[in-house]
Amino acid sequence: MLLYLRGCRVLDSVAVLSDIHGVLPALDAVLAEPDVQRAERIVLTGDIAAGPQPVETLDRLVELGERVVWVRGNADRELVMLARDPDVEAPDEVSPWAARQLRPDLIDRLDRLPHPVTLDLAGFGPVLFCHGGPRADDELVLVDSPAERWQQVLADVAPAVRTVVCGHTHMPFLRLVDGRLIVNPGSIGMPYGRAGAHWALLSGGAVQLRRTDYDLSGAVAGLIRDSSFPGVAAWADEYVYARNSDIDALRAFSPLVPIENASFPPR
Repeated sequence: MLLYLRGCRVLDSVAVLSDIHGVLPALDAVLAEPDVQRAERIVLTGDIAAGPQPVETLDRLVELGERVVWVRGNADRELVMLARDPDVEAPDEVSPWAARQLRPDLIDRLDRLPHPVTLDLAGFGPVLFCHGGPRADDELVLVDSPAERWQQVLADVAPAVRTVVCGHTHMPFLRLVDGRLIVNPGSIGMPYGRAGAHWALLSGGAVQLRRTDYDLSGAVAGLIRDSSFPGVAAWADEYVYARNSDIDALRAFSPLVPIENASFPPR
């Protein structure tokens, strides 16, 4: 479902938060950033709650009201499926546990999320926000994917859209493809490469890839203390500390990038 928020006036600034994966300390650190607090909208480009603090993370974002623009990620869709049918095959260990924690109102919220969403942004024009790619929330495309692959992924995007913001691969990058600027803010809660909470700021026609440092050891201790997920200690150690490098991730994902029309969830 494509959502074009035509009723909104042209926005001056947008903070993009992707792949939070239920890590509330990382989310709170980014929400405290002055540029995030000043941004007119906070756009969530998917995979919001599949992690050790799903309810706490969703509730924090709901508190922000209409300032937040929600975009569906593949993990959000999978949580809904798992919450409604526990026999669905799970993509990892944390997702079925996270799905069981969700209240009915949170399941309904995730189930209603659109993908993609287009907003008008000053200095950019219409900007398309998605998760994997514009045509599928789990489409896998990388910074070093060939131009031909990118052209396939962007084939149905309206010519007026010159900026596309995606998530899904947990690695921040900027890339120009066939005259379009592609932005991936990286991951808030499960970064590959450098530790910290990665996000992006779109303002004044410019894109800034940002990283927020926060107390990693304190976050890990808090997750272990507060989450009932049985594997939380190992999960937090791997993902909060960013044990997976960007090189490791690219080597693992690159052979899985399809030639056409297929997809693969990178987690």
